Amino acid sequence: MAESMKGLHRSHRCTELSNRNIGEAVTVMGWVQKSRNKGGIIFVDLRDRSGILQIIFEKSDVGSEGFEKAEHLRSEYVIAVVGMVEARSGAVNEDLETGDIEIRASEIRILSEAETPPFPVEVESKTKEELRLKYRYLDLRRPDLQRNLMLRSKVANITRQFLSDEGFLEVETPMLTKSTPEGARDYLVPSRVHPGSFYALPQSPQLFKQLLMCAGYDRYFQLAKCFRDEDLRADRQPEFTQIDMELSFVDVDDVLDVNERLLQRMFKESIGIDIELPIQRMTYAEAMDRYGSDKPDTRFSMELKNVSEIVKNCGFGVFTSALEKGGRVRGIKVEGQADMPRKKIDALVDYAKDFGAKGLAYLAVNQDGSYKSSFAKFMTEDELHSLVKAMDAKAGDLLFFAADDDEVVFAVLGNLRLELARKLELLNKDEYRFLWVTEFPLLEYSEEDKRFVAKHHPFTMPMDEDLHMLDTAPEKVRAKAYDIVLNGTEVGGGSVRIYQSDIQEKMFEVLGFTKEVAYERFGFLLNAFKLGVPPHAGLAYGLDRLIMLMAKEDSIRDVIAFPKVKDASCLMTEAPNIVDDKQLKELGIRCQSPS
Repeated sequence: MAESMKGLHRSHRCTELSNRNIGEAVTVMGWVQKSRNKGGIIFVDLRDRSGILQIIFEKSDVGSEGFEKAEHLRSEYVIAVVGMVEARSGAVNEDLETGDIEIRASEIRILSEAETPPFPVEVESKTKEELRLKYRYLDLRRPDLQRNLMLRSKVANITRQFLSDEGFLEVETPMLTKSTPEGARDYLVPSRVHPGSFYALPQSPQLFKQLLMCAGYDRYFQLAKCFRDEDLRADRQPEFTQIDMELSFVDVDDVLDVNERLLQRMFKESIGIDIELPIQRMTYAEAMDRYGSDKPDTRFSMELKNVSEIVKNCGFGVFTSALEKGGRVRGIKVEGQADMPRKKIDALVDYAKDFGAKGLAYLAVNQDGSYKSSFAKFMTEDELHSLVKAMDAKAGDLLFFAADDDEVVFAVLGNLRLELARKLELLNKDEYRFLWVTEFPLLEYSEEDKRFVAKHHPFTMPMDEDLHMLDTAPEKVRAKAYDIVLNGTEVGGGSVRIYQSDIQEKMFEVLGFTKEVAYERFGFLLNAFKLGVPPHAGLAYGLDRLIMLMAKEDSIRDVIAFPKVKDASCLMTEAPNIVDDKQLKELGIRCQSPS
């Protein structure tokens, strides 16, 4: 039977005690990690969110009743213990923060008993994730998950303090908003008061934070909950948290400066990592050309090289036909891998096909200077020498080549270099390499919609020198947009916003919006812009992704308290679920089975 805490007050968490407390009477409370009865003495590992502390029970100290309680203890029982801090009588446990002390109990209370748990609470649990997520409240007792959530809390507090010190105001924006279908799919919420009408849960506070700039709040931030009804993956959830901000009277450099200092403070004070400023900057065009990605991982090299000029007159038809169609031939060098078995090379060729490659050419430079290649018979010795020289390859290196249009070549080689880095174990999780990627294309053409769509959103400012191309060559217009990339993951992004009405009208025109459609979707913002709008810019971080990288985890589910699984459901609460017919009737909704 559970006992009352009446008269007891916890004096310390488990790891708040150390050898400095030896000789002190203390009261600790927590969960039983494990219990070992050695006959006449019982050892209990007590766990709370701070860590583990060893308790020893002897009948002479706790009496017969107390010792009987101690004998009854099982994993996950919740107990309170009063006792004296002592130096550990046995060997010191170097793996525990409290490994040189123990508590000699004088009183024990069982606050709550526990059934046998469906899996053990242990670091780096090997239990299937589905079972752990079903019992998430138990899984969250794991010390590694608790460390992740404590790190998340610390980062949030550092962020709030830093931005407050920089003159930002924390303002909450609405959860129930208007659907503006330009981007990911909205989660819709039916209105009972307005039958047939729907709210949308925010994909971001974008429009509201711009309105706050119109309202004169100068610098805004928010740890904002956002929602997107899209397919999930390791670093994506249907609901997620942004560190969201907006600033008035600024340009690109101002936004990047304050955020570099925020990141420097955040990493130093939370995980003890020094970030050297300024953070490297790279244009979108350079990132694609060198890495085949707009979020390159710069912890390793293996950069793409354009060898189109070298092979334009060679005898290998795959290369020359791609060039004749306006494509490119690019390659990557894998140092020291000339002896890679053919089976592994074939597996990489198959991997490349997943990204649009018709094939993948390879050339190994043997230690004796000879070549092993899938295309050597189609090229002269001089042509092969020139190609190897252009790739800056030496004996022992392995080269891969892709030939197609830029989009396919970048996708193939950009993903191939990451796959090679994974297989060759080049990705060091202890290294944190930041990169600003700037000057993104303002627009991209949607084959589905048969029109240009905004790469970021319709309120992104074009580069000043590219404004004249909005009419003649919109695909060439660059944006004042910037992403912050960490170890090949985009952890944040933003842009300078359009604030001049003529540029905004032109942007909507290029996007194929009539004036009526633009006002129907965004009228409240456009009307605000008529009443005095400052130049403004902003940025938002994906807090979940950022913490995932800081905690060296592979999935954001490990840094979110109650995450969803791949089909956007919650295994613990069984959401989403059916609702009563009465509720549907109040909302004027009738459900039908999908055809």
